Amino acid sequence: MNEHILVVEDDPKLAEFIQIELGLEGYQVTVATNGIEGLAIAREAKPDLVILDWMLPGISGLDVCLRLRNTGIQVPIVMLTAKDEIPDRVMGLNAGADDYVTKPFSIEELLARVKARLRRNHPAETEMLVFEDLTLNRLTREVYRNRQLIELTAKEFDLLEFMLRHSRQVITRDQILETVWGYDFMGESNIIDVYIRALRIKLEANNPKRLLHTVRGVGYVLREYA
Repeated sequence: MNEHILVVEDDPKLAEFIQIELGLEGYQVTVATNGIEGLAIAREAKPDLVILDWMLPGISGLDVCLRLRNTGIQVPIVMLTAKDEIPDRVMGLNAGADDYVTKPFSIEELLARVKARLRRNHPAETEMLVFEDLTLNRLTREVYRNRQLIELTAKEFDLLEFMLRHSRQVITRDQILETVWGYDFMGESNIIDVYIRALRIKLEANNPKRLLHTVRGVGYVLREYA
């Protein structure tokens, strides 16, 4: 399910601009045009993140932030305001804001702040790499295929993680060697072939459909079933 972001901004053009840009990034967006409406939506809809303008009609964004925190609502809040003095920043952060973006701002910066704050809000989700029926959890170092746990050695895990991070890309043996084993590796020249073969055996033990493919004369690729 897409994350839900509440934008509390009284400038209709700016609110629409932010809504469109967030929508293009795949977020579900609700807009409130004053502090009272924003406070009510934040309490009822329980969004994943709030972008909150400081200067709002009704009650200020600072008051909205304080009231949310005083009632135990810990939704991430990115304060959006023209107040750029250090005391203002301190006041906003002390009120419970998690981040602070000053106007005028670049939309790229705002999107980056939003993504970073959502990652911190859902840390476990960023540790998951998924491809087809294969799932790798970087935090627990567990691998599942079709929900069945696959026991891997440390180096097999590192190799599979690297392939998952570059799925559908043909990776050369040199790239694998440099990234997974390191530049100073002095072991057997066929070590990658050995580990790829071992990975295939484990990945295909309960599902014969191959995910790790050899590209002759080049290297390997993780792609859809063949």
